[in-house]
Amino acid sequence: MTILPGSQCNTMAEVRAGVDQVDRELVALLRRRFDYMDAAARIKPARGAVRDEARKAQVIANARAAAVAAGMPGDAIAALWDALVEASIAYELEAFDRR
Repeated sequence: MTILPGSQCNTMAEVRAGVDQVDRELVALLRRRFDYMDAAARIKPARGAVRDEARKAQVIANARAAAVAAGMPGDAIAALWDALVEASIAYELEAFDRR
């Protein structure tokens, strides 16, 4: 099935195909993001350096601002990013412990 832009979808099958494709792309992007968590775990000198609340706040603020600029709900995107950053921290801690 051809993946159409959302504005050109006329059936739920087209919408679902598009959403499924975007989800696959998001997972690939998340894999890339988590590769950076592997690098951070390798580079950081101490386990205590993994959690950086100032950096977390900055990342979430950046995502919120980008969402608002793109016409999306800032609070919802900030909540997603909060969960993403927490998952990234947990992943990085596990990676740090494996080194």
